[in-house]
Amino acid sequence: MLAAHQRTRESFGPERLQRHLDGHGVQVGVHRIKRLRKKLGLRCWQKRKFKATTNSKHDLPVAPNRLNQNFKATAPNQAWCGDTTYIATDVGWLYLASLKDLISGKLVGYAMSERMAKHLVMQALFRSVTSQRPRAGLVHHTDRGSNIVLTRISRSCVNSICRRP
Repeated sequence: MLAAHQRTRESFGPERLQRHLDGHGVQVGVHRIKRLRKKLGLRCWQKRKFKATTNSKHDLPVAPNRLNQNFKATAPNQAWCGDTTYIATDVGWLYLASLKDLISGKLVGYAMSERMAKHLVMQALFRSVTSQRPRAGLVHHTDRGSNIVLTRISRSCVNSICRRP
């Protein structure tokens, strides 16, 4: 049972696993499979429904695209690229906002929350700026999702922490 479970990439339910085992010459009933799986603590992984996290259709102000698809930098902390994603957990969705330095590829800051909100992105940006202390002129590039659009509050927060040239 364990070998069949692993062979099917832990993705087959009892009925499908029964057909798989039958194809390999093993006759076993669905209820026995359920009982053995429960006893062994085996569960199949289920695909989660796709959940869109970017809302590009909004009336909020959008900063100009300063990178213009040129994702090359000459020194650390000149340009950061950021995005948000979600992670399925046993108790629900966990949202992750992260920022990455384009020259080093290093993750410079992140934040996690149970809700997708502006404060999540602002917290990741604040952590990045306080840990890296970049000079003024840093380019912060993200997609146009409404939760990533910077507000005046976050700009002033970043401006007060950034080092002057």
